[in-house]
Amino acid sequence: MAASSRTQVLSLYRMLMKESKKFPSYNYRTYALRRIRDGFRENQSVSDPKTVEVLLSQARDSLALIQRQVAIGQLYTTQKTVVENQGAKNPH
Repeated sequence: MAASSRTQVLSLYRMLMKESKKFPSYNYRTYALRRIRDGFRENQSVSDPKTVEVLLSQARDSLALIQRQVAIGQLYTTQKTVVENQGAKNPH
């Protein structure tokens, strides 16, 4: 993979992870983060430039989708799950 492709991939990965962390819903957030990690790990050995470009295009589409879903999700209030509430407690 060329250096510029590697830079693009890493930048896109970071943007996807950062945007996914903005999901108000715990379930959507954890699912998106897991899928992004798994998808990038699955394709880390791809070296064909055409395939890399197709995968980058799909990742950009996914980023746009996540950004739209985050914006929509922030319009509505969600109730925190038990898992999220446990993380907020201060253990003594």
